[in-house]
Amino acid sequence: MVSSKEESPVYGVRLSSVGPSRWTGSGVVHELSGMDLAMKLHYLKLVYFFSSHAAEGVTVVRLKETIFEWLNHNYYTSGRVWRSEESGRPYIKCNDCGSRFIEAQCDKTVDQWLETKEWSLDNLLVSQQVIGPQLSFSPPLLIQVTQFKCGGMSLGLSWAHILGDAFCLSDFINGWGRILAGIRANSPSNFHKPDPQIERPKNPPPLSVKQVDPVGDHWITANNCKMDTFSFHVTASQLAILQSSPNQTDEIPIFESLCGVIWQCFAKVREGRVEPKTVTICRKDPTRPTNGIVTNTQIISSIKADFSIMETSPKKLAKWILNQAVDERRQIEELVESDGGVSDFIVYGANLTFVDLQEAEFYGLELNGHKPDWVSFSVQGVGDEGAVLVFPGRKDCGEARVVTIILPENEAWKLKSELVKNGLLSIV
Repeated sequence: MVSSKEESPVYGVRLSSVGPSRWTGSGVVHELSGMDLAMKLHYLKLVYFFSSHAAEGVTVVRLKETIFEWLNHNYYTSGRVWRSEESGRPYIKCNDCGSRFIEAQCDKTVDQWLETKEWSLDNLLVSQQVIGPQLSFSPPLLIQVTQFKCGGMSLGLSWAHILGDAFCLSDFINGWGRILAGIRANSPSNFHKPDPQIERPKNPPPLSVKQVDPVGDHWITANNCKMDTFSFHVTASQLAILQSSPNQTDEIPIFESLCGVIWQCFAKVREGRVEPKTVTICRKDPTRPTNGIVTNTQIISSIKADFSIMETSPKKLAKWILNQAVDERRQIEELVESDGGVSDFIVYGANLTFVDLQEAEFYGLELNGHKPDWVSFSVQGVGDEGAVLVFPGRKDCGEARVVTIILPENEAWKLKSELVKNGLLSIV
């Protein structure tokens, strides 16, 4: 990370570590499921922006004190990845090595930062470090606190996807928030125990994952092109128009309505190439346990169209997503376990990937009783086919949604133009 004030608006970077204030014990390990390992080349990036009023009196010392306590209940995040000497399969050794804690300064105000709408700048507020090339020295969780010149602050979390999905991350950060507010922590998180390896009928190979060239112990895959990220609001009135139908019983949910339009926009952008007829859908499992289970439990489905995407109405595409999604979690587990969990895969961007995060409580974290002014969420390690993330804005924004799109840089301007034509963006 750049530490010079002249080169970057973020400067004065200081590194330290935070870990559980109590010894976890010897020989404690967290076994990774096949689904965890399928996501190991992806990283979740979450940045909270708080005004000076919200951040008043919230010192780095206070933040660290509460993190020490919270990590007692989530000690797996302070462990390190090791490989089995016999099989090479990764697992997390819960050895209290600590999570990385980063302090930085910013020469802008929070308002100035948010007004720029240069989404790539958010990368300066959250660590871009990945696991490896030395596994046992790489923390899966990194926390960055950036102090703005107005007295506001941002909190940036880099979360290795092997620790759990976005809903697990949301539970984690909101649990920390309760300790900050002086509320006693819940019982410790429970590790997911991978299912025993028993013979099951073989399923067709999953369409939603892609095996990539071996990355060894440096857990990131190379893209064939430079990727870009941008975000935008979709207001309640825009959503109402998107969902409008003469037949009230034919109303399509918000997520699918957005996906239908954006899917067609991608097809138009990629005219001359093969249409993106296969897409991946990631969403929360409605049966997900609420007792702090640590793992990747999101539903990963594929949808394959046998018709032209460009020539099909967005409403038909939305209905296709709603009715034709095929849950591929079992097939993914089988594929990962077929060689003992040592091969490398990507999910986000293997196909054009739509991620439903509407039930992720990103705005559940509060400082001094105040919610963040803005929450930025993205994924590192997205493949060339791109990903679309849909999540709610602040509660006071009603039914509005935030959409973050990660895609090849040379497609960004064209996609924005198509989104303008479809009424989702006002300007390019």
